[in-house]
Amino acid sequence: MAALEVSGSIEGIGLMRALTLEYHDVIEGDDWNASGFPGRAAASYKISADDFSAHLRAMRQVSEDRRLLAGTSFPAPGDGDAVPVLLTFDDGGASACPRTADLLETQGWRGHFFIATDRIGTPGFVDAAGLRDLHRRGHVVGSHSCSHPLRMSGCSTEQLDREWLESRDRLANLLGSAIVTASVPGGGYSRRVGESAAAAGYRCLFTSEPVMRVATTDDCLVMGRFTLRRDSTAALVHEFVRGASWPRHRQWVTWNVRKALKAGGGSAYLAARNRLFGDRHDPDSGPA
Repeated sequence: MAALEVSGSIEGIGLMRALTLEYHDVIEGDDWNASGFPGRAAASYKISADDFSAHLRAMRQVSEDRRLLAGTSFPAPGDGDAVPVLLTFDDGGASACPRTADLLETQGWRGHFFIATDRIGTPGFVDAAGLRDLHRRGHVVGSHSCSHPLRMSGCSTEQLDREWLESRDRLANLLGSAIVTASVPGGGYSRRVGESAAAAGYRCLFTSEPVMRVATTDDCLVMGRFTLRRDSTAALVHEFVRGASWPRHRQWVTWNVRKALKAGGGSAYLAARNRLFGDRHDPDSGPA
C-alpha cells in the first residue's frame, strides 16, 4: 500500500483522520499487578490475554475496510476511503514483550509501545533487552515521559522539557535509533505539552482525547485515542474498527464530563478518585 510517511513538511496533514486504540498491559492469569503500574486504578486499564486475542479477531473481521498500520503512515491521497487504525500500548509494562508483541504478530500487525523510561527494568516493566527486541521486530517504541507525571499539563515548562528530552535520549541510546513518537501520560494534554514535545523533536504525539482528527502543534502531529479497558468487549472493538459512531460519541461525552470535573476539582478530584480505588496514588495513563 502506498503511504504518506511523516517526514519533511507536514503542512496540511491536520485534515487527515485516524482511529487509534489505546491499550495498556495484557495480562496472563489474574495477577493484575504482574505488568505495569500496581493498584486497582491501573488494573482497570489492563486486559486479559484471552480478551485481547478476541479483540484482535474482531479487528481482523473488518481489517479489509480499515487499514491497521505500524509507524506513522497514512493512506496516500486517492487511496480510497480507508481510515488507518493504529494500536498503542502505554506505560511499558513487562507484558509488552514478548506477550503483546507475539499476539499482534499472529495477525501480521505491529503496535506503538510508549515507555515511561524511569521504569525500564524495574519490577513489572520491560527491560532494555525487551525494548531492543520490540524495535528489531518492527514495533514502534516511543516515549511516555520519564517519570509518568499524574498531570502532565500541570508540569512546569522546565519539567516538561526534561520529561520529553531525557526519555527521548534514553530510548535513542538503547535502540540506536531516533525517537519521534510519544504519548502523554494521564492523557493530560495542553498546547504547552504539545509545544514542548515538538521542540524535543517528536513528530507524532498521542493524547487520550477521544477524537479521530489529526491536528498539528508546530511541526508535530497530535492524535487522539479511544481507550480500551478491562471490561471492553470484542463486540465494542468491532464497532470501533468498522467505523460505528456511537462508541466514539459515548466515549467523547464521558471524557469531557471527566475533563470538566478535573478542571473544577483539581487535586480534590484526584484525591477522591484515589480514595475510590483505594490507591495511594494513581499512576494509570488512561483518561483519569
